[in-house]
Amino acid sequence: MRLPPWHVHLDVWLLFGSIVAAYLIANRRFEREDGAAATRHQRRLFISGIAVLWIGADWPIHDLAERYLYSMHMFQHLLFSLVAPPLLIAGMPAWMLRRFLSPAPVRAVVRFVTRPVVALVFFNGVLLFTHWPAVVDVAVHSEWSHLGLHLLLVSSALAMWWPVMSPLPEMPALPAPGQMLYLFLQSLAPTIPASFLTFASRPLYPVYATFPRIWGVGALTDQLIAGLLMKILGGAILWTIITVIFFRWHSQEERDGLDPLALRNVERDVVRSAR
Repeated sequence: MRLPPWHVHLDVWLLFGSIVAAYLIANRRFEREDGAAATRHQRRLFISGIAVLWIGADWPIHDLAERYLYSMHMFQHLLFSLVAPPLLIAGMPAWMLRRFLSPAPVRAVVRFVTRPVVALVFFNGVLLFTHWPAVVDVAVHSEWSHLGLHLLLVSSALAMWWPVMSPLPEMPALPAPGQMLYLFLQSLAPTIPASFLTFASRPLYPVYATFPRIWGVGALTDQLIAGLLMKILGGAILWTIITVIFFRWHSQEERDGLDPLALRNVERDVVRSAR
């Protein structure tokens, strides 16, 4: 099984190397000033998130996604939207997020786009936009457009994950039942575009039909695999996290004692967070 010829994506190395360096330097400075910094576990999570972005943006995934296979393009987007963002948020200590959000305009925008309903609409709107055939055609012919779309996708994914992962009490995550409901709704949203990809009788992305075939994968088979990745792999990631949240919540309730009346507040908390 041959891969595209190896070559260095220097811009990718510089971008992600700079982000990791800035993160570590900020931690060192804060530790000297206030005596606290990101924990070792947080540093591992953040660097893992950057590593996932790096893998998706570098050879061979980038080359396969941009010049050969739409299914690899879909796999790349799953890394950028469902794997890397929760790792990045989990790896950011509260003080670092507060400093990033300290300018009032930035804080106002982030507070708005991370409301659960807004975040779901924002993320899925970006998802549909970035998979629109005309947009895909532009992206594969322009490196700058491709980079801009990836930045937009990662930004919307960070907003989508915030109601589940937020470490800030002033911009809190949903309660555990609300998180499960929220991720359940998110797991349903991509099934519509995935169905179009899976059951289409012709290539929906003409530009990918013109690319050289690799590994004997035809254009329609490539599209079918992309749809299955979107539906099955994407759903599996979300449902795995839902399961983890459920068992953590269940264990907490067993330790604290389950109060059936407490569940009455879940809907109220979800609605209040959405405002």
